[in-house]
Amino acid sequence: MDRDRLLIYLSIFVIMGLSDAVIPVLPEFADLSQHNSGAFVSTLLFSAYFFGALITMLPFGILSERLGHKKLLLVSMVLTVTSGFLLFLADNIVLLIFARLLEGTACGAFFPSAFAVLATYKKRKQYIGEFYFLLNAGLASGVIIAGTLASINFKYGIAFFTILSIIPFGVAALNFYKGDQMAASIKKDIRVELRDKVHSSFNLMIRGPFIYIWIANFALLGANGVLLALYPEYSMHFLSKNDLGFAIGVTYVATMISSIVSPYLPLKNLDLVRIGLIVAAIGTFLAISMPFSGFILLGLGSGFAMVGLPTILSYLSNERGIIMGVYSTCSYAGLAIVPVIAGLFIVYPGFEFVFTVTALILFATIAVTGKFTSRL
Repeated sequence: MDRDRLLIYLSIFVIMGLSDAVIPVLPEFADLSQHNSGAFVSTLLFSAYFFGALITMLPFGILSERLGHKKLLLVSMVLTVTSGFLLFLADNIVLLIFARLLEGTACGAFFPSAFAVLATYKKRKQYIGEFYFLLNAGLASGVIIAGTLASINFKYGIAFFTILSIIPFGVAALNFYKGDQMAASIKKDIRVELRDKVHSSFNLMIRGPFIYIWIANFALLGANGVLLALYPEYSMHFLSKNDLGFAIGVTYVATMISSIVSPYLPLKNLDLVRIGLIVAAIGTFLAISMPFSGFILLGLGSGFAMVGLPTILSYLSNERGIIMGVYSTCSYAGLAIVPVIAGLFIVYPGFEFVFTVTALILFATIAVTGKFTSRL
């Protein structure tokens, strides 16, 4: 394995592990606040990460084209290590929220460049599958390790992944000093370049077949966000905490399996996306009454589609940093926005209605895949 892929694989595991290590101990972090509204503080800590990623994905995607992808990968690891130490050492709630914001910003620097590098390989479909396998392995490990170590100290999970992040940081630093062959040789003024890239990004966002890919990605990640955010409250009367944790955990495991298997299936990328959306939609609906089966199918379907979508994008444009920045922005927009909208309908008409509508939206999204280019 070459050093670029090693760096990306190590980084995605650690970045995702650190991001999810906070989730099981959000109440303990919120207790550090002097305010009585612990639930609100927990929401701020949770959302700050997604907000940081959402607002920086596209700018970092643009900068990666000019500065080089290896530089942005190094920036992401610097921010990851910094945020980890802040989370572990700080007791001030403002600093903790800032640390979560930095953590999300690290993702904003990492994803566009990581996707852009993987998109240059001939075996890009296989490598993107491996990427998503490790992404979900990191998410699952973060929850499990942080939950286990919380009985000793609620910050020990944070400490574990912060120390682990020093390894990919070292690899990123070595890679940086070896130079970046992928950096663009751009001589024009940075302000002019950024203006041009913003214009290019906007065109990518509204031009077919890209717009249909954004819709499919937004809907898929939004559905994942709805179930992960709302299911704990929905299931509190019929699932124990252990069963709930297992149900959510199998989602990550199922996504890992489909991500690693899908590149070897005799299917076009377009078919992979369609099958993924169908399976995820069925899983979302089944979760209403069959949590384990529903979450397994949601994870399997998500893994298929998450490999197919960026692989399709890698064939459609040479501006891979920008296009993957838009893709990643769309992903985090789905995770951040859709659950909030869904939450407005919880009191009336209720959870079952929200989950059913989410499943129907995923089914409807399959129609837009007909707008994807047929050769993919």
